Amino acid sequence: MSSLVPGVLDAILPDVYRVLAPNPSVMTGPGTNTYLLGSKNITVLDPGPDLPEHINAIIAGIEAIGGVLERVVVTHTHTDHSPGAATLAKRFGVPVVGSPIADDGYQDDSFSSDASLAHGENLDVDDSKLEAIYTPGHVGNHYCFLHHKSGAVFTGDHIMQGSTVVIIPPSGDMADYVDSLQRLLRYPIRYLAPGHGSVIDEPEAEIKKLIAHRQGREDKIVNAMTSVITANLDELLPIAYDDVPESIYPVARLSLLAHILKLQREGKAEEQAGKWSLCSRAI
Repeated sequence: MSSLVPGVLDAILPDVYRVLAPNPSVMTGPGTNTYLLGSKNITVLDPGPDLPEHINAIIAGIEAIGGVLERVVVTHTHTDHSPGAATLAKRFGVPVVGSPIADDGYQDDSFSSDASLAHGENLDVDDSKLEAIYTPGHVGNHYCFLHHKSGAVFTGDHIMQGSTVVIIPPSGDMADYVDSLQRLLRYPIRYLAPGHGSVIDEPEAEIKKLIAHRQGREDKIVNAMTSVITANLDELLPIAYDDVPESIYPVARLSLLAHILKLQREGKAEEQAGKWSLCSRAI
């Protein structure tokens, strides 16, 4: 479904267009995907970073489609997804729809919304509906959106193509993340349109794969904790994540903590003076 080239307007599904931001990195993959929905009254979903070249590409995309911008919607407020909202809102005089959250050092602290959506609420996008699906886990204010006409769910950072996502406590929560993956399985999804990477055309298989991956990682962490009896995060990391490059360890450490906090809340792990161990009933 087309290539990922920054600044190019790609028609990827009926009334769904993508503009890739020029912000590739370890965390963002090829960059952040901004989606333009509709052909008459256009919704911009995840405007991405506030980079002049990206904003100009979005504006050029709106003009090429031949519609007018009606609103800007964000899946969440990490700094690679929402900063462009304010610039577009000011330029076109349109509302921003999204849910603010307290800054934990990773949020777009400039973000301001005119409205937020509740789980299950719909927005009109031309002759389709855009349904909000509350998916906390990656961060507490994360929403996915189901575009009924195309059958695509825009997953933001809940699901990325070609990679798992990092869960950063306290805003990120591993139990919530897995529950949110399970929630998506209840919807009639034809495609997953991620915040990073290409469209995924086998959504159910992808979601189930991610759930299995998280359970497998948790099992590996439990085995690591069993082998060392008691250890801090840095001691557990190379055992529980021995299948990833060391260059990824700083990111993996965040998800390791999220997994262990989940085990703690389930009564399976405990912490004393920075050292973690399994509770006796969990062994």
